[in-house]
Amino acid sequence: MEMKKRISLELRNKSPAQVAELVVDNCRSSDGEIEGLTDEFKELEFLSMVNVGLTSLAKLPSLPKLRKLELSDNNISGALETLAEKCPNLTYLNLSGNKIKELSTLEALQNLKNLKSLDLFNCEITTLEDYRESIFELLPQVTYLDGFDAEDNEAPDSEADDDDDDDGEEGTGQLRDYEDEDDDDEEEEEEEDEDEEGSEGGEVGLAYLMKDDIQDEEDDDDYVEEEEEEEASAAGVGGAEVKGEKRKRDAEDEGEDDDDDEDDD
Repeated sequence: MEMKKRISLELRNKSPAQVAELVVDNCRSSDGEIEGLTDEFKELEFLSMVNVGLTSLAKLPSLPKLRKLELSDNNISGALETLAEKCPNLTYLNLSGNKIKELSTLEALQNLKNLKSLDLFNCEITTLEDYRESIFELLPQVTYLDGFDAEDNEAPDSEADDDDDDDGEEGTGQLRDYEDEDDDDEEEEEEEDEDEEGSEGGEVGLAYLMKDDIQDEEDDDDYVEEEEEEEASAAGVGGAEVKGEKRKRDAEDEGEDDDDDEDDD
């Protein structure tokens, strides 16, 4: 997509004067020049034109409020004077992946008095002997070069102003509050579920114990009935034996009586 068309789409029905941030990465510049960007973008604070095929910054419009400029992965080799003229308040400049070879090319950045962070990754200049020391000496206003200061301390994640940092901290705090509330709600739900499970488990356990007691009582009743039946059965057998013996004895007695009668005769 052409840069001019991309910028038009990024406006999203806003006027250029209402835009504070503009990102047109990976679009195409037809002749290596900036297209579609005008002086009307007077409120622009952040501009990103990564990998758009730029070879020159000659058509960069006046952007007095611009603080951060991303120009990595282009074909810029010099003529950086335009930056100091058009964007005097730059604090962050990324020229990584361009065709910058000599220290003299960066001398134009001396006029960017507010420049604090400069990135030159993958530029041929980084292969020069004492590269870092030379840059810090040439541009004393620069605090961070390629993400580190002169003592190799890493730069913060953002070079935003103090107001932006405060807003970010407040936003982070609010987000943490929301996360904490969600965690509390989840814990309460888990506790409720555990209470319900415990209650149900208690009821089931009680019912199970009552069932066992009832079963034990029934088993005891069955056992008593069996004992009574066995006793009754035993009693029946014993009575039959007793009756049989009595009948036998009676018969024997009758036989003896008959013998006695015969003797008398």
